[in-house]
Amino acid sequence: MKNYIKFVNMRTNNFSIALVIVMLCVSISTMAQGDGARFYWKNLMGTNGVPVIASSMSGNSNPFDPSRFVIPGSTFEATMTMAGYAKMLPLFKRSAMVSVIMPMGRLSSDVSLNGLDYSMTARGFGDPMLMLTVNLIGAKPQMNIPDAIRYQPKFSLDVLASLAVPIGEYDSSVPINLGQNRWYGRIGTPIVWQIGPWVPGKRTTLEFLPAVWLFSDNTDYVGKTMQTEPMFQLEGHLTRDFMERLWGSLDVISYSGGKATIDGVEGNQLSNVGVGGTLGYHINDNMQLNLSYSSTVDDNNTTDLKMDSFRVTLIYGWHSLIEGMNRLSGK
Repeated sequence: MKNYIKFVNMRTNNFSIALVIVMLCVSISTMAQGDGARFYWKNLMGTNGVPVIASSMSGNSNPFDPSRFVIPGSTFEATMTMAGYAKMLPLFKRSAMVSVIMPMGRLSSDVSLNGLDYSMTARGFGDPMLMLTVNLIGAKPQMNIPDAIRYQPKFSLDVLASLAVPIGEYDSSVPINLGQNRWYGRIGTPIVWQIGPWVPGKRTTLEFLPAVWLFSDNTDYVGKTMQTEPMFQLEGHLTRDFMERLWGSLDVISYSGGKATIDGVEGNQLSNVGVGGTLGYHINDNMQLNLSYSSTVDDNNTTDLKMDSFRVTLIYGWHSLIEGMNRLSGK
């Protein structure tokens, strides 16, 4: 019995419970870097996870605003921390995940808008975000240990829906806030394509995420009404294991659309590309550390989005079945 448990642990630990929980980073701040590589890998149903995410961002757009509203000549510096919870569960006989995450932090900015200059610092909480992701095409849910041992993603396609609740810190007398005073959310279809063998230390994937962000009106944006057209996001990742516990990724993301109109005065549409990289390390069976950096590359014009971002993510994941097996094996 102990030999069987040891064998199962060797196989399942390399899948890493924490891997699937990293998708919790889908939130407001991910717009600077995208959702990231390996965010939509699957794991045992019943897996739980808690991430802690720290980001440092700078540019000409409020990092707490997912519409990426560019204010030419402005400067932003933000430090953001996020914490949340996610759980894997079966839904309609498919893999699914529900999650919630709360952003908080500090935002400093110098902004010129409508002939007025603003220099401000905001602290506190942003808008919490809820998300549901359901697999449509791909392997069946991993309901037990044998399912996890046999699992290979091959080609998988999910559908995701997220919604931010507008209860974050907001001051209508200034144009820059942590909360956005409006409902917004996203619909997307994450894709994971396995390339080559599914063996820890050799796994390679090609991943895509086409998505559209939708925004309601902010009826009190410095006494005016702000309307934002849908914004389209497309990101891609080429990921590769370097060792059993260490992996890396090349990341690309593009934004288009999202034109903002303030009391009939139209702004500019986005048409920008960002590139970056990610390193991930499995500290142990329950914890993973990710380091990511990204920067926009086509940002020479004053109306272009300019954003640099560095993010550290620590994820703790657990499953009652795996924890029980570890106790039986003496870990």
